[in-house]
Amino acid sequence: MLRVSLAVIYSRTVSLHARTRSRRPAWPLVVLAAAVAAICVFAIWRPWQTPSAPAAGVVGAAAAVAPATLALPATPRVLVFGDSWTYGSAATHPTDGYAYVVGEQLGWDVVVAGVRGSGYLKAGVDGGTFGERIADLDPAMDPDLVIVQGSINDRRLPADGYREAVTAAWDALAARYPDARIVILGPAPQVLPVEAATARIDADLRDLAGSRGWWYLSPVADEWITSEVYPDVIDTSDVGNDHPSTAGHAYLAARLAEAIAGISVTTDAAAAPTVAPLVP
Repeated sequence: MLRVSLAVIYSRTVSLHARTRSRRPAWPLVVLAAAVAAICVFAIWRPWQTPSAPAAGVVGAAAAVAPATLALPATPRVLVFGDSWTYGSAATHPTDGYAYVVGEQLGWDVVVAGVRGSGYLKAGVDGGTFGERIADLDPAMDPDLVIVQGSINDRRLPADGYREAVTAAWDALAARYPDARIVILGPAPQVLPVEAATARIDADLRDLAGSRGWWYLSPVADEWITSEVYPDVIDTSDVGNDHPSTAGHAYLAARLAEAIAGISVTTDAAAAPTVAPLVP
């Protein structure tokens, strides 16, 4: 509306000048035209307005940043942090869990930190939430790689505050181990079909990891556990309580080893480990 009015003023000014140009010099029109042009530019520019910005504290979708290939030493120190799956629940012995097995397969100096029942929002049986447990990690550990697994334990809690809890936990982890590469291993389905809440957690973690340029491994999207392998991977008995069996942990270790091999290089090619076949 402002630009239309300015155009009308300019048109009438030119008409007026045409009728009076024999009586007046030309320079007043030049000055007036320049002033009108300046007003138009000023109206479009609107320097009094500030660019919109997201509200402080709001965690939303962000543009993904392509992660860099993992460059690991021949025998890296690796922290595997997660929930009961990382703990080794339902395996014959917890040290038969996937985190221990993959460390042995890949020649890692592995540190396993799994707490049953723990999640980003949910406190565990033997420890707190992910954020609380990260605060208790030994700063002197100095891992080359951190794998954060899980967690389906948050699926029965409201989605409100979930992304904020994840962001706070990851900020603390990155601050505690600033030289470590961090890989996020999303939740794996304990039942099929995949529950809607598990799929939502998977999507949130993928988005948040992508915004940081961190690798995200998705057992859900990559279908690590299908109906064909489910009976051999998941122990549905009262003892197993829908956790991986010993054979299931070995299978998950092989899947994780394959995924890590696909995104990493070793500084000593001759020392690169052999990945076990993917047989449940």
